[in-house]
Amino acid sequence: MPLRGDEYDARFARFEAEGLYLHGEADLVAGLLGAPPARVLDAGCGTGRVAIELARRGYDTVGIDVEQSMLDAARAKARGLEWILGDLASADLPDSHFDLVVAAGNVMIFLELGTEAAVVSNLARTAGPGGLVVAGFQIGRQLALERYDALGAAAGLELVHRWATWEQTPYTGGDYAVSVHRRREDS
Repeated sequence: MPLRGDEYDARFARFEAEGLYLHGEADLVAGLLGAPPARVLDAGCGTGRVAIELARRGYDTVGIDVEQSMLDAARAKARGLEWILGDLASADLPDSHFDLVVAAGNVMIFLELGTEAAVVSNLARTAGPGGLVVAGFQIGRQLALERYDALGAAAGLELVHRWATWEQTPYTGGDYAVSVHRRREDS
């Protein structure tokens, strides 16, 4: 059973209390985009940790998640942001609207099996030409990097960076990767 929004927030509060830094994803996104303004879609935003931090830094940020309890927690913390209830595979997201789409927190491996191609295609369509799609997830049986890259290529994306962490540790193999794909200008 998935965590409720308050349980998810409590988990990250414990991480922070233990001294863990919680904004590596936002740091990477900001580094890729440069100074605001830029529009960012936090795909699979959960309780809004990444979206809220990016908005705090000045980015125009929208969050989407399929779990109402996650969005309720996000709205309670940041009522001024746009929060969309929707499935990443089928949500009617705006075409060519975002400079960067980020799927942090293992979003890609929590998708309903068989929807990965639809999700990647939808996220690619949502990024404007030249826009970025950034996803960090645990590599495994559910989604191998080769398959993720092939889904991206079919959706008009090309790989521009791959790291082992959000802090840009070089990827040399392993069970976690952060991939940055750019939407081709002609797609």
